[in-house]
Amino acid sequence: MGRLFGTNGIRGIVNQGIDPRFCIEIGSAIGTYFKKRNSLPKIAIGTDARLSNSMLKSAVASGLLSTGCNVTDIGVVPSPVVQYTVKKKGFHAGVIITASHNPPEFNGIKVIAGDGTELPKEIEDKIETIYFNKDIVLADWQEVGIYDQYDDAIDFYKQSLISVIDIDLIKRKKFRVVLDCGGGAGCVIAPKLLSDLGCDVTCLFCKLDGTFSGRNSEPLKENLTELIKMVPQIKADFGVALDGDADRAIFVDENGRYLPGDKTLALVAKYLTKINKGGITVTPVTSSSCVNDVVTKFGGTVIQTAVGSPIVARVMMENKALFGGEENGGLIFPDFQYCRDSIMSILKIMEIIATGEKSLSELIYEIPNYDMFKTKVACPNNIKEFVLKQMQENIGEKTPIKIDKTDGLKMYFKEGWVLVRPSGTEPIFRIFAESDNTKKAENLGFDFIEKIEKIVTQNKN
Repeated sequence: MGRLFGTNGIRGIVNQGIDPRFCIEIGSAIGTYFKKRNSLPKIAIGTDARLSNSMLKSAVASGLLSTGCNVTDIGVVPSPVVQYTVKKKGFHAGVIITASHNPPEFNGIKVIAGDGTELPKEIEDKIETIYFNKDIVLADWQEVGIYDQYDDAIDFYKQSLISVIDIDLIKRKKFRVVLDCGGGAGCVIAPKLLSDLGCDVTCLFCKLDGTFSGRNSEPLKENLTELIKMVPQIKADFGVALDGDADRAIFVDENGRYLPGDKTLALVAKYLTKINKGGITVTPVTSSSCVNDVVTKFGGTVIQTAVGSPIVARVMMENKALFGGEENGGLIFPDFQYCRDSIMSILKIMEIIATGEKSLSELIYEIPNYDMFKTKVACPNNIKEFVLKQMQENIGEKTPIKIDKTDGLKMYFKEGWVLVRPSGTEPIFRIFAESDNTKKAENLGFDFIEKIEKIVTQNKN
Protein backbone atom coordinates (compact mmCIF):
# COMPACT_ATOMS: atom_id res chain seq x y z
CA MET A 1 0.00 0.00 0.00
CA GLY A 2 1.56 3.28 -1.13
CA ARG A 3 1.37 6.57 0.72
CA LEU A 4 -0.89 9.28 -0.68
CA PHE A 5 -0.01 12.19 1.60
CA GLY A 6 3.42 13.71 1.22
CA THR A 7 5.07 16.54 3.14
CA ASN A 8 2.23 18.93 2.24
CA GLY A 9 -0.83 16.99 1.19
CA ILE A 10 -1.53 14.89 -1.89
CA ARG A 11 -0.11 16.04 -5.24
CA GLY A 12 0.02 14.72 -8.77
CA ILE A 13 -0.45 15.53 -12.44
CA VAL A 14 -4.05 16.35 -13.32
CA ASN A 15 -5.97 13.48 -14.95
CA GLN A 16 -3.05 11.15 -14.39
CA GLY A 17 -2.48 10.82 -10.66
CA ILE A 18 -5.10 13.36 -9.61
CA ASP A 19 -8.41 12.93 -11.49
CA PRO A 20 -12.10 13.40 -10.60
CA ARG A 21 -12.66 9.74 -9.75
CA PHE A 22 -9.78 9.74 -7.30
CA CYS A 23 -10.96 13.05 -5.82
CA ILE A 24 -14.48 11.73 -5.21
CA GLU A 25 -13.05 8.67 -3.46
CA ILE A 26 -10.54 10.56 -1.32
CA GLY A 27 -13.25 13.13 -0.55
CA SER A 28 -15.46 10.29 0.65
CA ALA A 29 -12.61 8.90 2.75
CA ILE A 30 -12.01 12.34 4.33
CA GLY A 31 -15.75 12.69 4.93
CA THR A 32 -16.00 9.21 6.49
CA TYR A 33 -13.21 10.07 8.93
CA PHE A 34 -14.80 13.31 10.11
CA LYS A 35 -18.35 11.92 10.08
CA LYS A 36 -17.30 9.27 12.59
CA ARG A 37 -16.23 12.06 14.95
CA ASN A 38 -19.13 14.45 14.52
CA SER A 39 -22.73 13.81 13.58
CA LEU A 40 -22.85 16.81 11.23
CA PRO A 41 -19.35 17.90 10.15
CA LYS A 42 -18.93 21.32 8.53
CA ILE A 43 -16.06 21.43 6.05
CA ALA A 44 -14.76 24.49 4.18
CA ILE A 45 -13.20 24.12 0.74
CA GLY A 46 -11.10 26.60 -1.22
CA THR A 47 -8.71 26.60 -4.16
CA ASP A 48 -5.77 28.40 -5.66
CA ALA A 49 -5.85 29.63 -9.29
CA ARG A 50 -5.07 26.43 -11.24
CA LEU A 51 -7.16 25.56 -14.30
CA SER A 52 -8.22 22.21 -12.85
CA ASN A 53 -9.47 23.65 -9.57
CA SER A 54 -13.21 23.73 -10.31
CA MET A 55 -13.13 20.18 -11.62
CA LEU A 56 -11.25 18.76 -8.64
CA LYS A 57 -13.04 20.92 -6.06
CA SER A 58 -16.40 19.69 -7.33
CA ALA A 59 -15.25 16.08 -7.14
CA VAL A 60 -13.84 16.36 -3.61
CA ALA A 61 -16.96 18.22 -2.48
CA SER A 62 -19.18 15.47 -3.97
CA GLY A 63 -17.27 12.86 -2.01
CA LEU A 64 -17.63 14.84 1.21
CA LEU A 65 -21.35 15.45 0.63
CA SER A 66 -21.95 11.77 -0.06
CA THR A 67 -20.87 10.89 3.48
CA GLY A 68 -23.15 13.44 5.11
CA CYS A 69 -20.69 16.32 5.55
CA ASN A 70 -21.88 19.86 4.90
CA VAL A 71 -19.52 21.71 2.53
CA THR A 72 -18.94 25.48 2.31
CA ASP A 73 -17.14 26.78 -0.76
CA ILE A 74 -15.05 29.89 0.00
CA GLY A 75 -13.72 30.31 -3.55
CA VAL A 76 -10.27 31.12 -4.92
CA VAL A 77 -8.27 32.31 -1.92
CA PRO A 78 -4.75 31.95 -0.47
CA SER A 79 -4.22 28.83 1.63
CA PRO A 80 -3.82 30.84 4.87
CA VAL A 81 -7.25 32.36 4.24
CA VAL A 82 -8.80 28.89 4.17
CA GLN A 83 -6.94 27.96 7.33
CA TYR A 84 -7.96 31.09 9.19
CA THR A 85 -11.58 30.69 8.12
CA VAL A 86 -11.66 27.08 9.32
CA LYS A 87 -10.16 28.07 12.68
CA LYS A 88 -12.34 31.11 13.36
CA LYS A 89 -15.68 30.20 11.77
CA GLY A 90 -16.26 26.92 13.59
CA PHE A 91 -15.55 24.45 10.79
CA HIS A 92 -14.57 20.92 11.77
CA ALA A 93 -12.09 20.72 8.89
CA GLY A 94 -11.07 22.28 5.61
CA VAL A 95 -9.82 21.15 2.22
CA ILE A 96 -7.55 23.19 -0.04
CA ILE A 97 -7.24 22.28 -3.71
CA THR A 98 -3.67 23.36 -4.47
CA ALA A 99 -0.28 22.12 -5.59
CA SER A 100 1.47 25.15 -4.07
CA HIS A 101 4.62 25.91 -6.11
CA ASN A 102 4.41 22.92 -8.48
CA PRO A 103 4.01 23.49 -12.26
CA PRO A 104 0.50 24.17 -13.64
CA GLU A 105 -0.14 20.61 -14.79
CA PHE A 106 -0.06 19.54 -11.12
CA ASN A 107 -2.76 19.90 -8.52
CA GLY A 108 -3.33 18.52 -5.07
CA ILE A 109 -5.38 18.22 -1.90
CA LYS A 110 -4.50 19.52 1.56
CA VAL A 111 -6.69 18.70 4.54
CA ILE A 112 -6.95 21.21 7.36
CA ALA A 113 -7.81 20.38 10.97
CA GLY A 114 -10.41 22.34 12.92
CA ASP A 115 -7.70 24.47 14.55
CA GLY A 116 -6.51 25.70 11.14
CA THR A 117 -3.35 23.58 11.02
CA GLU A 118 -2.57 21.01 8.37
CA LEU A 119 -3.48 17.50 9.50
CA PRO A 120 -0.87 15.59 11.48
CA LYS A 121 0.51 12.46 9.86
CA GLU A 122 -1.40 10.09 12.15
CA ILE A 123 -4.77 11.43 10.93
CA GLU A 124 -3.61 11.41 7.30
CA ASP A 125 -2.71 7.74 7.85
CA LYS A 126 -6.23 7.01 9.11
CA ILE A 127 -7.77 8.66 6.05
CA GLU A 128 -5.45 6.65 3.80
CA THR A 129 -6.49 3.43 5.55
CA ILE A 130 -10.15 4.25 4.92
CA TYR A 131 -9.36 4.95 1.27
CA PHE A 132 -7.27 1.85 0.59
CA ASN A 133 -9.50 -0.51 2.56
CA LYS A 134 -12.62 0.94 0.91
CA ASP A 135 -14.14 1.55 4.34
CA ILE A 136 -16.12 4.53 3.07
CA VAL A 137 -19.51 4.98 4.73
CA LEU A 138 -22.09 6.71 2.53
CA ALA A 139 -25.04 8.54 4.05
CA ASP A 140 -28.68 7.59 3.44
CA TRP A 141 -30.29 9.63 0.68
CA GLN A 142 -32.04 11.97 3.10
CA GLU A 143 -28.85 12.59 5.10
CA VAL A 144 -26.39 13.66 2.41
CA GLY A 145 -24.63 16.95 3.06
CA ILE A 146 -25.65 20.46 2.11
CA TYR A 147 -23.49 22.60 -0.17
CA ASP A 148 -23.28 26.38 0.28
CA GLN A 149 -20.93 29.31 -0.28
CA TYR A 150 -19.20 31.88 1.92
CA ASP A 151 -18.10 34.99 0.01
CA ASP A 152 -16.62 37.05 2.85
CA ALA A 153 -13.58 34.93 3.75
CA ILE A 154 -11.08 37.43 2.33
CA ASP A 155 -12.62 40.46 4.05
CA PHE A 156 -12.89 38.57 7.33
CA TYR A 157 -9.24 37.49 7.11
CA LYS A 158 -8.09 40.98 6.12
CA GLN A 159 -9.82 42.69 9.04
CA SER A 160 -8.41 40.15 11.47
CA LEU A 161 -4.93 40.50 9.99
CA ILE A 162 -4.67 44.26 10.35
CA SER A 163 -5.77 44.03 13.98
CA VAL A 164 -2.47 42.36 14.96
CA ILE A 165 -0.13 44.68 13.04
CA ASP A 166 0.85 48.31 13.72
CA ILE A 167 -1.09 49.66 10.76
CA ASP A 168 -0.55 53.34 11.60
CA LEU A 169 3.22 52.82 11.65
CA ILE A 170 3.11 51.17 8.23
CA LYS A 171 0.86 53.84 6.75
CA ARG A 172 3.19 56.63 7.92
CA LYS A 173 6.11 55.00 6.13
CA LYS A 174 4.32 55.12 2.75
CA PHE A 175 6.23 52.19 1.32
CA ARG A 176 6.91 51.85 -2.37
CA VAL A 177 6.55 48.13 -3.14
CA VAL A 178 6.89 45.91 -6.20
CA LEU A 179 4.48 43.01 -5.72
CA ASP A 180 4.81 39.83 -7.79
CA CYS A 181 1.85 37.49 -7.22
CA GLY A 182 2.90 35.16 -10.04
CA GLY A 183 -0.71 34.78 -11.18
CA GLY A 184 -1.48 32.83 -8.02
CA ALA A 185 -4.09 33.13 -5.29
CA GLY A 186 -2.36 36.11 -3.70
CA CYS A 187 -3.83 38.24 -6.51
CA VAL A 188 -7.21 38.32 -4.77
CA ILE A 189 -5.93 40.08 -1.64
CA ALA A 190 -2.33 41.37 -1.69
CA PRO A 191 -2.53 44.27 -4.19
CA LYS A 192 -5.59 45.90 -2.61
CA LEU A 193 -4.46 45.31 0.97
CA LEU A 194 -1.10 46.98 0.38
CA SER A 195 -2.79 49.89 -1.38
CA ASP A 196 -5.20 50.25 1.52
CA LEU A 197 -2.18 50.50 3.82
CA GLY A 198 -0.89 53.53 1.94
CA CYS A 199 1.69 51.70 -0.16
CA ASP A 200 2.59 52.76 -3.68
CA VAL A 201 2.22 49.34 -5.29
CA THR A 202 3.68 48.30 -8.65
CA CYS A 203 2.18 44.96 -9.66
CA LEU A 204 3.74 42.11 -11.60
CA PHE A 205 1.56 39.14 -12.61
CA CYS A 206 -1.24 40.21 -10.29
CA LYS A 207 -4.10 38.75 -12.34
CA LEU A 208 -5.21 35.18 -11.68
CA ASP A 209 -3.51 32.88 -14.19
CA GLY A 210 -3.88 29.12 -13.79
CA THR A 211 -1.16 28.46 -16.38
CA PHE A 212 1.45 30.63 -14.62
CA SER A 213 2.33 32.11 -18.01
CA GLY A 214 4.08 35.14 -16.47
CA ARG A 215 6.55 33.18 -14.39
CA ASN A 216 7.02 29.82 -12.74
CA SER A 217 4.91 29.56 -9.58
CA GLU A 218 7.91 28.86 -7.34
CA PRO A 219 9.59 32.11 -6.26
CA LEU A 220 13.16 31.02 -6.91
CA LYS A 221 15.78 33.58 -7.91
CA GLU A 222 15.86 32.43 -11.53
CA ASN A 223 12.08 32.94 -11.79
CA LEU A 224 12.08 36.48 -10.42
CA THR A 225 14.23 38.32 -12.97
CA GLU A 226 11.58 40.98 -13.67
CA LEU A 227 11.03 41.67 -9.97
CA ILE A 228 14.76 41.89 -9.29
CA LYS A 229 15.21 44.32 -12.19
CA MET A 230 12.22 46.53 -11.37
CA VAL A 231 12.79 47.16 -7.65
CA PRO A 232 15.90 49.37 -8.00
CA GLN A 233 14.63 50.74 -11.31
CA ILE A 234 11.65 52.46 -9.67
CA LYS A 235 13.47 53.05 -6.35
CA ALA A 236 11.13 50.78 -4.39
CA ASP A 237 11.70 50.05 -0.71
CA PHE A 238 11.50 46.34 -1.44
CA GLY A 239 9.96 43.73 -3.71
CA VAL A 240 8.10 40.59 -2.73
CA ALA A 241 7.05 37.47 -4.63
CA LEU A 242 4.42 34.93 -3.62
CA ASP A 243 4.10 31.27 -4.55
CA GLY A 244 1.03 29.70 -6.17
CA ASP A 245 -1.17 29.38 -3.08
CA ALA A 246 0.32 32.44 -1.35
CA ASP A 247 1.52 30.83 1.85
CA ARG A 248 5.16 31.74 1.14
CA ALA A 249 6.82 35.10 0.44
CA ILE A 250 10.31 35.81 -0.90
CA PHE A 251 11.76 39.31 -0.68
CA VAL A 252 14.07 41.47 -2.79
CA ASP A 253 15.82 44.41 -1.09
CA GLU A 254 15.87 47.97 -2.40
CA ASN A 255 19.07 47.26 -4.36
CA GLY A 256 17.47 44.39 -6.26
CA ARG A 257 19.21 41.72 -4.21
CA TYR A 258 17.31 38.45 -3.92
CA LEU A 259 16.98 37.43 -0.26
CA PRO A 260 16.87 33.68 0.44
CA GLY A 261 14.07 32.68 2.78
CA ASP A 262 16.60 32.03 5.55
CA LYS A 263 17.43 35.71 5.68
CA THR A 264 13.88 36.93 6.28
CA LEU A 265 13.30 34.01 8.68
CA ALA A 266 16.35 35.14 10.67
CA LEU A 267 15.35 38.82 10.47
CA VAL A 268 11.89 38.23 11.93
CA ALA A 269 13.24 35.76 14.51
CA LYS A 270 15.81 38.33 15.63
CA TYR A 271 13.20 41.09 15.89
CA LEU A 272 10.67 39.04 17.86
CA THR A 273 13.28 37.44 20.13
CA LYS A 274 14.81 40.82 20.91
CA ILE A 275 11.56 42.62 21.78
CA ASN A 276 10.36 39.61 23.82
CA LYS A 277 13.74 39.16 25.53
CA GLY A 278 13.90 35.50 24.60
CA GLY A 279 11.55 32.82 23.38
CA ILE A 280 11.54 29.70 21.24
CA THR A 281 11.89 29.68 17.45
CA VAL A 282 11.08 26.45 15.60
CA THR A 283 12.51 25.69 12.17
CA PRO A 284 13.45 22.59 10.14
CA VAL A 285 16.92 21.11 9.80
CA THR A 286 17.15 22.71 6.34
CA SER A 287 17.40 26.24 7.76
CA SER A 288 20.62 28.23 7.83
CA SER A 289 22.80 28.52 10.91
CA CYS A 290 22.15 32.28 10.84
CA VAL A 291 18.75 31.63 12.45
CA ASN A 292 20.35 29.96 15.45
CA ASP A 293 23.01 32.69 15.65
CA VAL A 294 20.57 35.60 15.95
CA VAL A 295 18.09 33.84 18.23
CA THR A 296 20.69 32.68 20.76
CA LYS A 297 22.38 36.10 20.69
CA PHE A 298 19.22 37.66 22.11
CA GLY A 299 18.53 34.97 24.68
CA GLY A 300 16.26 32.71 22.67
CA THR A 301 16.29 29.00 21.84
CA VAL A 302 15.98 27.22 18.49
CA ILE A 303 14.27 23.84 18.09
CA GLN A 304 14.95 22.06 14.80
CA THR A 305 12.40 19.68 13.29
CA ALA A 306 11.87 17.47 10.29
CA VAL A 307 10.86 19.27 7.09
CA GLY A 308 7.22 20.23 6.64
CA SER A 309 5.17 23.16 7.86
CA PRO A 310 2.65 20.87 9.66
CA ILE A 311 5.52 19.46 11.72
CA VAL A 312 6.93 22.91 12.48
CA ALA A 313 3.50 24.22 13.47
CA ARG A 314 2.75 21.35 15.86
CA VAL A 315 6.15 21.57 17.55
CA MET A 316 5.49 25.30 17.95
CA MET A 317 2.16 24.54 19.60
CA GLU A 318 3.68 21.93 21.91
CA ASN A 319 6.46 24.29 23.03
CA LYS A 320 4.49 27.56 23.06
CA ALA A 321 6.97 28.96 20.56
CA LEU A 322 7.31 32.65 19.83
CA PHE A 323 7.91 32.18 16.10
CA GLY A 324 8.64 29.57 13.47
CA GLY A 325 9.13 29.01 9.79
CA GLU A 326 11.00 27.39 6.94
CA GLU A 327 13.91 28.39 4.74
CA ASN A 328 11.60 28.53 1.70
CA GLY A 329 9.89 31.77 2.75
CA GLY A 330 7.10 30.18 4.79
CA LEU A 331 6.83 32.05 8.10
CA ILE A 332 4.46 31.12 10.94
CA PHE A 333 3.15 33.71 13.41
CA PRO A 334 1.44 31.90 16.31
CA ASP A 335 -0.24 35.05 17.63
CA PHE A 336 -2.30 34.97 14.43
CA GLN A 337 -2.38 31.34 13.28
CA TYR A 338 -0.23 28.21 13.18
CA CYS A 339 0.41 28.04 9.46
CA ARG A 340 2.62 29.65 6.81
CA ASP A 341 1.21 33.01 5.84
CA SER A 342 2.73 35.20 3.11
CA ILE A 343 0.44 38.17 3.70
CA MET A 344 1.24 38.29 7.40
CA SER A 345 4.93 37.99 6.45
CA ILE A 346 4.77 41.06 4.20
CA LEU A 347 3.08 43.14 6.89
CA LYS A 348 5.53 42.02 9.58
CA ILE A 349 8.56 42.85 7.41
CA MET A 350 7.06 46.30 6.75
CA GLU A 351 6.48 46.77 10.48
CA ILE A 352 10.10 45.84 11.21
CA ILE A 353 11.46 48.29 8.62
CA ALA A 354 9.09 51.05 9.77
CA THR A 355 10.10 50.57 13.41
CA GLY A 356 13.62 51.86 12.77
CA GLU A 357 15.55 54.02 10.34
CA LYS A 358 17.29 51.23 8.42
CA SER A 359 16.52 49.93 4.96
CA LEU A 360 15.82 46.26 4.30
CA SER A 361 19.34 45.75 2.94
CA GLU A 362 20.86 47.28 6.08
CA LEU A 363 18.75 45.04 8.31
CA ILE A 364 19.76 41.96 6.33
CA TYR A 365 23.43 42.99 6.43
CA GLU A 366 23.30 42.60 10.21
CA ILE A 367 22.33 38.92 9.86
CA PRO A 368 25.37 36.57 9.91
CA ASN A 369 26.13 35.39 6.40
CA TYR A 370 26.41 31.76 5.35
CA ASP A 371 26.33 30.52 1.78
CA MET A 372 24.00 27.66 0.97
CA PHE A 373 24.02 25.34 -2.01
CA LYS A 374 20.77 23.55 -2.87
CA THR A 375 20.17 20.93 -5.50
CA LYS A 376 18.28 17.70 -6.14
CA VAL A 377 18.97 14.23 -7.48
CA ALA A 378 16.40 12.03 -9.20
CA CYS A 379 15.46 8.93 -7.22
CA PRO A 380 12.46 6.60 -7.69
CA ASN A 381 10.11 6.72 -4.71
CA ASN A 382 10.30 2.97 -4.14
CA ILE A 383 14.04 2.99 -3.35
CA LYS A 384 14.31 6.20 -1.32
CA GLU A 385 14.53 4.40 2.03
CA PHE A 386 17.15 1.99 0.70
CA VAL A 387 19.25 4.83 -0.73
CA LEU A 388 19.14 6.69 2.59
CA LYS A 389 20.17 3.57 4.48
CA GLN A 390 23.09 3.03 2.12
CA MET A 391 24.13 6.65 2.64
CA GLN A 392 24.11 6.19 6.41
CA GLU A 393 26.24 3.06 6.19
CA ASN A 394 28.72 4.49 3.67
CA ILE A 395 29.14 8.20 4.34
CA GLY A 396 32.63 8.18 2.88
CA GLU A 397 36.19 8.80 3.92
CA LYS A 398 35.53 12.12 5.63
CA THR A 399 34.07 11.49 9.10
CA PRO A 400 31.41 13.99 10.24
CA ILE A 401 31.84 15.81 13.54
CA LYS A 402 28.16 15.19 14.24
CA ILE A 403 25.24 13.41 12.54
CA ASP A 404 21.61 14.47 12.91
CA LYS A 405 18.89 12.04 11.75
CA THR A 406 15.91 14.28 12.49
CA ASP A 407 15.03 14.22 8.79
CA GLY A 408 17.20 12.40 6.31
CA LEU A 409 20.89 12.64 7.10
CA LYS A 410 22.46 15.91 8.26
CA MET A 411 26.22 15.75 8.62
CA TYR A 412 28.33 18.45 10.27
CA PHE A 413 31.92 18.89 9.10
CA LYS A 414 34.62 21.41 10.00
CA GLU A 415 33.83 23.49 6.91
CA GLY A 416 30.03 23.35 7.22
CA TRP A 417 27.12 20.92 7.02
CA VAL A 418 25.32 18.80 4.41
CA LEU A 419 21.76 17.50 4.54
CA VAL A 420 20.45 14.79 2.22
CA ARG A 421 16.77 13.95 2.51
CA PRO A 422 14.14 12.24 0.36
CA SER A 423 11.46 14.64 -0.89
CA GLY A 424 7.95 14.05 0.42
CA THR A 425 6.33 15.35 -2.77
CA GLU A 426 8.60 14.36 -5.70
CA PRO A 427 10.77 11.39 -6.80
CA ILE A 428 13.98 13.13 -5.79
CA PHE A 429 16.53 13.55 -3.01
CA ARG A 430 17.11 17.13 -1.93
CA ILE A 431 20.61 18.19 -0.97
CA PHE A 432 21.41 21.23 1.17
CA ALA A 433 24.98 22.27 1.94
CA GLU A 434 26.10 25.29 3.97
CA SER A 435 29.49 26.85 4.60
CA ASP A 436 31.11 30.26 5.05
CA ASN A 437 31.61 30.66 1.30
CA THR A 438 29.92 29.47 -1.87
CA LYS A 439 32.76 27.29 -3.14
CA LYS A 440 32.99 25.28 0.08
CA ALA A 441 29.21 24.77 0.13
CA GLU A 442 29.21 23.62 -3.50
CA ASN A 443 32.08 21.20 -2.88
CA LEU A 444 30.24 19.67 0.08
CA GLY A 445 27.05 19.33 -1.96
CA PHE A 446 28.61 17.92 -5.14
CA ASP A 447 30.39 15.22 -3.16
CA PHE A 448 27.03 13.85 -2.01
CA ILE A 449 25.36 14.26 -5.42
CA GLU A 450 27.85 11.73 -6.78
CA LYS A 451 27.27 9.35 -3.88
CA ILE A 452 23.48 9.37 -4.28
CA GLU A 453 23.60 9.08 -8.08
CA LYS A 454 25.87 6.05 -7.79
CA ILE A 455 23.56 4.27 -5.34
CA VAL A 456 20.46 5.09 -7.42
CA THR A 457 22.08 3.87 -10.66
CA GLN A 458 23.07 0.58 -9.05
CA ASN A 459 19.63 -0.12 -7.55
CA LYS A 460 16.85 1.52 -9.58
CA ASN A 461 16.32 -1.59 -11.70
